[in-house]
Amino acid sequence: MIQFYRTTSIFVLLLATFCLSTSKLHAQELMVAVASNFSTVMYDLMKDFEKIDKSKVILITGSSGKLYAQIKQGAPFDVLLSADQDKPTRLINEGIAVPNSQFTYATGSLVLWSAHEGLIRGDEGVLISSSFNKLALANSKLAPYGLAAEQVLTKLGLEKKTRLSWVQGENISQAYQFVASGNADLGFVAKSQVWANNQLIKGSVWLIPTDLYEPIKQDAVIIKSTRNIELAKKLMNFLQSKSIQEKIEKFGYQSYLEPVNNIQGL
Repeated sequence: MIQFYRTTSIFVLLLATFCLSTSKLHAQELMVAVASNFSTVMYDLMKDFEKIDKSKVILITGSSGKLYAQIKQGAPFDVLLSADQDKPTRLINEGIAVPNSQFTYATGSLVLWSAHEGLIRGDEGVLISSSFNKLALANSKLAPYGLAAEQVLTKLGLEKKTRLSWVQGENISQAYQFVASGNADLGFVAKSQVWANNQLIKGSVWLIPTDLYEPIKQDAVIIKSTRNIELAKKLMNFLQSKSIQEKIEKFGYQSYLEPVNNIQGL
């Protein structure tokens, strides 16, 4: 059974609950912290995982920066799926995550998206013309997709020109909601949020060339404090399997079609 939460409002409650009940924690229960951009994909993948392993998976979503901070504060997560490589690496270096458990489960793609058809014509023209009211992007200090968005604007020479139009979300999900709700005409979002079956779901889009921003390599890592190391290892190897990597690719990510770090031996 999958349970799905957002991290901001429930962290204190979860931490208190789990601190009081760790002795009663079910052996087949796994708490997975998931970067916002990957939450919908992970929810879908966990349906497949639970068919293979009859376990209970709890997904907690938020910006990678927030999830990292909560793990440092003792949040009882078993696995982190970050939207970057930096935070899993830091957790290993700080002695909080399991050495050699880190691997890249997907590489994200950044797009400029509008819910309005025809507003974006497949390139950066709308940004240059300033024919929009607000431009949504994630907070670059918390979310790797926000950092990538700022890199794009800087390389295009448009950071200063557009800054007064920015509306920033804590994470990429909030940036998407600004655009989807009409509060912003367009925004930088993850391709996976607007893409399915190899096509745009709705609106208009610019598929941003990858040479305009640093690769968004998204890494996973096991947290040392896990009480479910074997189940965590099963999940990590599941994510690296060819069939799951192919499925991840259909959601708009670049994937690795061969296992890169079999962690059964940890």
